[in-house]
Amino acid sequence: MFRPLQQMTARWRPLDGEGLEHLTLMPLSGPRPGIRIESVVIGARGGSAYGLRYTIDCDPHWTTTALTLDTTTGIRLSLISDGLGHWQDDDGHALPAFDGCIDVDLAGTPFTNTLPIRRLALRPEDGTRSLDMLYVPFDTFEPLRDSQHYTCLSEGMTNDRLYRYEAADRSFTADLSLDEDGLVLDYPTLFIRT
Repeated sequence: MFRPLQQMTARWRPLDGEGLEHLTLMPLSGPRPGIRIESVVIGARGGSAYGLRYTIDCDPHWTTTALTLDTTTGIRLSLISDGLGHWQDDDGHALPAFDGCIDVDLAGTPFTNTLPIRRLALRPEDGTRSLDMLYVPFDTFEPLRDSQHYTCLSEGMTNDRLYRYEAADRSFTADLSLDEDGLVLDYPTLFIRT
C-alpha cells in the first residue's frame, strides 16, 4: 500500500493566510528502531501568529511514543507515551485524561493525519475507524482529547490514495489525497503540498 520508509522532506502551505511547514521524516536504526519527525511551522490561528518546532517519535509501526513542541514565545510541551495510550509529561506525571489516545493531532499541520493512516493501514473494505486523539490546538497549545474518524476511500498505487478524515461531531470532513509515503498532498480548504 505505502512504500517502505525512507528519509524525506516535505513542505506544506496553508490555503488561507500566510504560513509554511518544513518537515523531515527519518527512519531510526540501532537498539531502538523507529521513526523521527522534525518540523518547523509558521502560521496564524485564531488571529494570532505562531512559530514553532515539533518533534514526534514513533515506533517502527507508526505508534507515537513522544511529542515535543517548542514555540518561539517560550511555550514548551513535552509528552511521552508507552504506545498503548498511556501518556505522561516530561516530569513523569501521568495524564489519565488521554488514556486510550494512541496518536497525536497538531492543529497547524496536515502531517499528523499520516500517523493513524500509516499505523492502521486501512483498506476500503475495512470501513471507518474511530479514534481518540491527543489534540494540540495552535491557539492555546493546551492538549485536549478529540474524537475522529478515518476511512480509506481508495488505495491506489500512485498518487491516487484517498482517505476521509471526519470530526466525530461531524463539524468537519475532508477527503485527503496522499502520496506513496502516506503524506498529505491536498487537504481541501486547509493545506496544500508545495
